[in-house]
Amino acid sequence: MIAHGLLVPRSRGEEVRRELLDAGLLRTDLEIRREGEFLVLPLAERGGAVPAAWGEVVERDFEGVACRGPVQYRDLLDWPEAEKESLPRSFDVVGDIVLIRLPPEAVARRHEVGEALLRFVPGARLVGLDRGVQGADRLRQVERIAGAGSWRTRHRENGLELEVDVEKAYFSPRLAREHARVAEEVRPGDRVYDLCCGVGPFALTIARLGRASRITAVDANPSAIELLRTALARYGFGARVVPVPMAIEAFVPEAGPVERVVMNLPREGIKYLPSVARTTAPGGRLYYYEVVPRSELSGRGTVLVTLLSPVGSFIVADQRVVHPYSPSSDLVAFTLERSG
Repeated sequence: MIAHGLLVPRSRGEEVRRELLDAGLLRTDLEIRREGEFLVLPLAERGGAVPAAWGEVVERDFEGVACRGPVQYRDLLDWPEAEKESLPRSFDVVGDIVLIRLPPEAVARRHEVGEALLRFVPGARLVGLDRGVQGADRLRQVERIAGAGSWRTRHRENGLELEVDVEKAYFSPRLAREHARVAEEVRPGDRVYDLCCGVGPFALTIARLGRASRITAVDANPSAIELLRTALARYGFGARVVPVPMAIEAFVPEAGPVERVVMNLPREGIKYLPSVARTTAPGGRLYYYEVVPRSELSGRGTVLVTLLSPVGSFIVADQRVVHPYSPSSDLVAFTLERSG
């Protein structure tokens, strides 16, 4: 049948599919189309507007979903429909581990949800209840609700295998597009700081492209640095990355200026932003991530530029919503370019 769809590169397909599910914009009764290096994801006709950054809205002839099994994990639960509707539409997959957040009313039956996800997700080994990221090391609080084995896994994105331990070091599978976008902006010979790097997806993706002359990946969590080193050892380009186990406040005062700086510390990064901005060379760019209430989004870039005025002259070269963070806020990526 003819319907609207979202044209996206195959490398971003799973990430955008989850975002559409979260927003209630994905039609699950129609098959996803494959067109060479692109996918076309069928859109709900009465959904809201799709952000332009997610892809191009097109019209296509879609096939209906064949009756070959459950369309959603919720279909595997023998619950009243009203109770199923309270469950989230989407979840995260990290390697062979599935992570899901549940509303309070569903937590008592979390093990049933876990078993359903274990059956629904191909290759899933372990399902965890995600209780959020906490503490200075941004450690995810997870509870095993189905499956077996450790929280350590290998996660594939952007042509890479990342070493991840869900309990011991920060990683978000929802940032794959950002890792690729920032890497594409790096110019030949650029020097890069990846601050609060976690398991190093920014550093690894940038190193894989081979343009940066040196990438320094910094994190206070020694477990994160150990996981990054393990991943680097698998690749010939790993020598481009220098892992540094150090707190950001200890590293930045002694750091010289470089052309690209990444700081993905959405909740606490603002307190470090002026000192981090000083490490951005004139003409360079600082990629800063922050959780922003939607009511403040339109003016947030101006606030950041004003905050950095004692350091130097910055402009907001780009501002984009990465994904919803809560019912009233979004994770936002700011590209701050230094002109002087």
